[in-house]
Amino acid sequence: MKKIICVLLFLPFMIGQAFAWGQNGHRAVGLIAEQHLSRKAKKKIEKVLKDNSLAEVSVWMDDIKSDTAYNHTHDWHWVTIPGGKTYEQTEKNPNGDIIMKIEELVNMLKSNNLSDKQHQEYLKYLVHLVGDLHQPLHVGKEGDMGGNAVKLQWFGQNSNLHRVWDSDMIDGKNISFTELAQFVGTPDKNQVKQWQSTKVRDWAYESITYREQVYNIPQDGKLGYRYSYDNFSTVEQRILQAGVRLAGLLNQIYG
Repeated sequence: MKKIICVLLFLPFMIGQAFAWGQNGHRAVGLIAEQHLSRKAKKKIEKVLKDNSLAEVSVWMDDIKSDTAYNHTHDWHWVTIPGGKTYEQTEKNPNGDIIMKIEELVNMLKSNNLSDKQHQEYLKYLVHLVGDLHQPLHVGKEGDMGGNAVKLQWFGQNSNLHRVWDSDMIDGKNISFTELAQFVGTPDKNQVKQWQSTKVRDWAYESITYREQVYNIPQDGKLGYRYSYDNFSTVEQRILQAGVRLAGLLNQIYG
């Protein structure tokens, strides 16, 4: 009985650790996406979201994590692809995964067969999940819960590898999401075109390529300035790519 109570007490914490980039990272993705929308898409999106910005709604999927009506969405934030395998070769989660759901959401939003509430919620899901997919640990390897089980210290404070990538490195810069969106830079038109020409599964495979870098941690598990110096440019790159690619999807959907 005591074991069951302990699991129940820690479950909200475990679920909370499964959501990515933290608020500043997700909002930066939303803001960058807004900067690359077509006029037509921007106008339609404003109507769907009732004038809320993509930056504002980007964290909605994390905000609802404690609402039991949305329990079915918890597994949508991640996917496990073991080393040496493709997504197609993996056993699929019956509750859904991040790749499956992004592809489904794009098709549903293109269908024009949704109620106003569904349309708004599906769009909010999409904004968030595209951000999540670009956080390398949301395309996890087997055995460590996307880095949540890799316990370590971040500047002397208890943390885990997933949280370091979600928020610790970003929060350590003490910047706003608008500053973060500026700091990541502005891609030229050719770069935008190239990034937007790739598919959802390509983005997942990109995340896999960072595994060696992400897991390059000292044996004592103490991370700080050096790890941030070695990896923050990757955080910036992935946030920028997520924003640009999100805009590409939204331009396809809304035109």
